[in-house]
Formats: sequence, C-alpha cells, structure tokens
Amino acid sequence: MPKAKILIVDDDPDFVEYLRTVLESVEYKIVSAGNSDQGMLMLMREKPDLVVLDVIMSSILDGLNMSQRMADDPDLKHIPIVMVTSIANTDYLALFPTDESIHIDAFLTKPIAPAELIRQIARLAPATA
Repeated sequence: MPKAKILIVDDDPDFVEYLRTVLESVEYKIVSAGNSDQGMLMLMREKPDLVVLDVIMSSILDGLNMSQRMADDPDLKHIPIVMVTSIANTDYLALFPTDESIHIDAFLTKPIAPAELIRQIARLAPATA
C-alpha cells in the first residue's frame, strides 16, 4: 500500500533535505515549501496527507500562522500537522503562545531523531489506498 504524501514547510533547505532523506527511505512521498505562503499554495496544489511545519520562517511565528490558516479552512483543517522547531533554543521562546489553542497534532524539537519523526508520521498519516 502506498505511503502518505508529506508536505514539509521549512525555510532551512538542509533540514528539508534531511527530512526528505529520512522520510523517502521509508517510502513517503515528499513535497516542500520554504514559508507559509508557499506552503498554503502547495497545500491546494498537492493535497498532502500530513504537513511537517516549522515555527520560525519568514516571520517569528510564521508556522503558527499557517496552522491557524489551515484550521480556519474547511478543506484543510482535517490535515494533521507535525510542528518542528528549535524555538526552545532561541530568544523567541517567550513569544510562543501557551495560553491559546494551537492547531497541531504533534510537536517535535530540533534536532529530531529519525525514529521519532517516522513514528509520529505513521501514527498521524496512515498508508493511503
């Protein structure tokens, strides 16, 4: 059975390539975007089964903004989001909202262990028919 299509939205091309290598090794199909605006376009065009989304991209909370845009869109709100970030290692941690509902299904801190990434994605994006 084919694996799910994953959209990676991250502005670090080396990290995107790392995720692509890890996920393609277990037969996921990968598409990518470098910021939330590109990510929203790719969502419409590619119809992924899951999104791996960075927090800090073209703005400090770019990824959170994208997750909110997805949650507000009836055609996109069902798509699981795995948020990945290194925000805990930055001065921006205080800006990360803790008192509101964040529309994500899993949260992983960079650097990400490949086995944990694969486990979370397998849990959220079962194989497609």
